[in-house]
Amino acid sequence: MLAFLQREIVEKKKWATNEEICDYFAIGQCTPGIIAVNSATFIGQKCKGIPGGIIATLGVVFPSVVVISIIAAFFKNFSDIAVVQNAFIGIRACVCALIVNAVIKLWKQSVVDLPALALFISVFCLSVFFGATSVVLVITSGIAGIIINNVRRGIKR
Repeated sequence: MLAFLQREIVEKKKWATNEEICDYFAIGQCTPGIIAVNSATFIGQKCKGIPGGIIATLGVVFPSVVVISIIAAFFKNFSDIAVVQNAFIGIRACVCALIVNAVIKLWKQSVVDLPALALFISVFCLSVFFGATSVVLVITSGIAGIIINNVRRGIKR
């Protein structure tokens, strides 16, 4: 989803910059809801104000609700079939590849220097090895970003 959102929003539609979409993803990660819905809300609000945010959110949610409702109605009947189970094995592998692609694109935009790399490694370790929550990681990373940039400005003066 992240790779698709980045390609559509930044590269094709030019509704946001790479930096903005990274910010939307970061905020969307620590707010309730699906990242696509949160991103749609941010972009709709940016482009057309509050009505744009509401319409963009509904535009993302409504088709998904219809499709998921249809799939759910039939899935129970077909989930035990070997072909369906095998298809999901392939789909999961595809999803992993798409996530890696999105991570690589976000990496190129976000980890731009040594302090960003140190922050990335710290957050990764805290998340993987200590189970730190997304909200805590995003808030502390934001504070770290403020501190790092204030120190940089102080050094340049």
